[in-house]
Amino acid sequence: MWITAELLALAAVAWVMLWRLDDWREWALCAEVDPDAFFPEKGESTRAAKNICRKCLVKVECLRSALANDERFGVWGGLSDRERRRLRRIASESPATRTDPT
Repeated sequence: MWITAELLALAAVAWVMLWRLDDWREWALCAEVDPDAFFPEKGESTRAAKNICRKCLVKVECLRSALANDERFGVWGGLSDRERRRLRRIASESPATRTDPT
């Protein structure tokens, strides 16, 4: 019986998350920790923030928001500002000009 209750609870959470995608911030793990971890000083590690992001259920929505809003600082969706710039650059390259990694 407890498995059924667990599955129902997970299904309910998933449904609420889908229903309220624009409120993804309410589900974000980063809201529960010190925000300074997500905005390290230049040269400091982003490891702590990325470890939190790794466990977050709304990491994809966070990254989408950061890319859509051109966030230039901090860790968003598990990626640093440098990693997001790289992702934007790769996405903007046309298939004809994209460098083949092989």
